[in-house]
Amino acid sequence: MQLDEIINKHKASLNATDTVIWKYIVTHRAGVRHISIHELARACAVSSTTVVRFAQKLGLDGFGELKAILKMEEPSGEVYHSDVLKDLGEFYINTGKKLMARNFDNASKLIHEANRVFTYASGYVQSNVVQELKRLFFYDNVLVFEIRGREEFNAVMQNVTKDDLFIFVSFSGESPNVTDFAQQLQLRDVPLISITKLHDNTLASLSTVNLYVSPARFQLYDEDDTRPPFQSMMPYFLLLEIWYVKYRVYLHNKAEAAKKKADASAES
Repeated sequence: MQLDEIINKHKASLNATDTVIWKYIVTHRAGVRHISIHELARACAVSSTTVVRFAQKLGLDGFGELKAILKMEEPSGEVYHSDVLKDLGEFYINTGKKLMARNFDNASKLIHEANRVFTYASGYVQSNVVQELKRLFFYDNVLVFEIRGREEFNAVMQNVTKDDLFIFVSFSGESPNVTDFAQQLQLRDVPLISITKLHDNTLASLSTVNLYVSPARFQLYDEDDTRPPFQSMMPYFLLLEIWYVKYRVYLHNKAEAAKKKADASAES
């Protein structure tokens, strides 16, 4: 599990001092990989014990394990590679393996039991992800209603209930509309599934379930070329396909369990 995912999982238990430590780590991620606990404590104006407690709140043994995770996440750097197709292929394979190993039961349970399902996309590419979500779950008669702005969201909120479900697609998880909408839903105890890039973000911390992805950037151009690196968005669409297949498996297993229970009751 990566550090941003760990932070999102435990964010509710962090206090103001913990947030100061985390913000320093985010801002100086490369440097923190190689400094001591005393140096980090001085930089954050806290004690070494406070740093240890921060790490323990994340379910880690201490600062040593936190730093080890940071070192494992150290990027190799964006440089031109002549065999970029091989790199891209390996990225696809590794992404698929990680997503296949993930448990989607909580997300599948929410969408199966929801009375109504609403989605909101925070941008153009995100909207394409939502269209694919709607297409896939349509095969199971799950109608997904897309909200396209604040006025539509406010209208829906007039009669929303705890039996409804919202799915937000936001790469950063920090856009004003997304965080405001998520906070309103949380106040009403309305379940929310978020799909975001894997990093510490407000939307993930406000969500009932967070489905994260890790896009990758590939440098297709020479060093003196000013064009930005190519970023693969494939993980977002692969996540949806794997989630849908696992949703079908979830429904099958649920039906089998109900059948066995009914058979056992009949025999008794």
